[in-house]
Amino acid sequence: MIFISKKRFCDHRGFFGENYSRRAYVEMGIDVDFVQDNHSLSHTVETLRGLHFQAPPHAQGKLVRCGRGAIFDVAVDIRRGSPSYGQWEGYELTAENGHQLYVPIGFAHGFVTLKPDSEIVYKCTDYYAPETEGALRWDSCGIDWPLSVDPILSDKDAIAPALADFDSPFIYGENS
Repeated sequence: MIFISKKRFCDHRGFFGENYSRRAYVEMGIDVDFVQDNHSLSHTVETLRGLHFQAPPHAQGKLVRCGRGAIFDVAVDIRRGSPSYGQWEGYELTAENGHQLYVPIGFAHGFVTLKPDSEIVYKCTDYYAPETEGALRWDSCGIDWPLSVDPILSDKDAIAPALADFDSPFIYGENS
């Protein structure tokens, strides 16, 4: 995954920033074609969405940013044979800091909201294909979530399998 700290130009009116430039992202090693943009709103603090992925042949890479509010954004390596299999990285993405996270194919993705009415906007490298969607249980990967209570989960996320019981469709160096 690639954490991206974006430059913003601020003055008395607010700010201007470039969210995406293919040329700049290719220079960072993100040479992909984005085909779909998604936008998610979570009203309540400590709403947790994830850990989600799409399996081949419709696996997705994602470029994630927070348009309003704040989230703790996480990616977990789920590529069998990877030296970092099961390891995670997490970053605070806020509307104010403008940071982004590129989550490549072969990683499960999730986030928890840190402020009310947080909006997440992300680009995907493949179209949504419900027949290939998958999830891992949020508390099965050792992630140090910034939670003070049990998170608000969807029914699907509440019953997702644990990482230890997961047979990953991703193979390091092959389909990721």
